Amino acid sequence: MLHLGIMHPINAVGKEQAFVDAIKILKQNHADVKALFEEVEGLGDRASARRKQIFEEIDKALTVHSQVEETIFYPAFKERAENREERLEVLEAYEEHTNVKKMLTELETTDPKTEEYSARLNVLKELVLHHVKEEEGTMFKMAREMMDREELAQLGERIAQEEEKAGLDVR
Repeated sequence: MLHLGIMHPINAVGKEQAFVDAIKILKQNHADVKALFEEVEGLGDRASARRKQIFEEIDKALTVHSQVEETIFYPAFKERAENREERLEVLEAYEEHTNVKKMLTELETTDPKTEEYSARLNVLKELVLHHVKEEEGTMFKMAREMMDREELAQLGERIAQEEEKAGLDVR
C-alpha cells in the first residue's frame, strides 16, 4: 500500500497547516515496492499464482510511480537544475525508468510458472533497487537544496492527486 508523508508546519497565525512533501511520498512508494519484492522473494517455487498477484501489485505501483515522477517531479527538478551534474541526474532517472518499463512489459507476457519469470522478476528488483538508491542517495538531496518546502508541498499535492486518481491507497 502506498502512503502519504504528512508534515504539519505552523502557519503565520499559529494554526497547523498540513501539507504533503513530494519526496516523502516518493520515498514511501519506494519502501512499499521494496516490501512487495521482499514478499515475493519469500515465496516457494510452487507459489506461482501468488507470485503473479504480487507482481501485478508491483506493476501498478511502479507504473503510477513512474508516471508521477516523469510528469510532475522530474520536470520540476529539471527546471531547477543549474549544472551539468543535476541535469544528468534527471536524464539518467528517465533512462532507468525506460529499463524498468521494458522489464515490466516482459514480465506481463511471461508465464509465472517458469524459471524465466523468476529471473526477470529478480532483474526487475535489481533495476528498481538501483534506481531507488540513486534517487534517495543523490537526486532527492539535490531536490531539497533546489526547492523550498512550499514547492515540495505543491508537488506533493499534485502527486497525491494523481496517485488517488490511479486508484492507489494514499493514506
